[in-house]
Amino acid sequence: MHYFDESGFSLTPSVPYAWQNIGETIKIRSARSKRINVLGFLNPTKNTLIPWTFNCNVDSEIVIAVFDRLVQHIEKETWIVLDNASFHKSGIVQDKIKEWEEKKLFLYYLPSYSPQLNMIERVWQFMKYQWMPLDAYESFSNLKESVDTMLSGYGSEYLITFA
Repeated sequence: MHYFDESGFSLTPSVPYAWQNIGETIKIRSARSKRINVLGFLNPTKNTLIPWTFNCNVDSEIVIAVFDRLVQHIEKETWIVLDNASFHKSGIVQDKIKEWEEKKLFLYYLPSYSPQLNMIERVWQFMKYQWMPLDAYESFSNLKESVDTMLSGYGSEYLITFA
């Protein structure tokens, strides 16, 4: 079973809180920027992540493209858990379901408004709030490098224990 979802990263920091010494100020640049959209399949049993990054808006065609690439590599029945985003349930996605099922790829849609049930949400949360270095927000190239480093190091350098 894999959990599927997408998240976006930009030069607007995602910092919910920070601790500093009394009298010390922490400053983080914030700027408008392009957005790095990450789509991924998480297998929490093996703690593996199969990510794709895009610098464009995510739509149904992109979702279909990554599912089509995944289905080329599966050898046994595989279930994908995903949310009800409109581009996950569009007509063109629905038209592909029978083809994917013939190739042993099945979709399971979570109940509406239940992101806590999609385990890949934890990956995005860790990336944004725990693993992202502060210097990632200094430039778009730093941000891209940081996102790429976290994605490529997932499961070894960057690890979540799902218990």
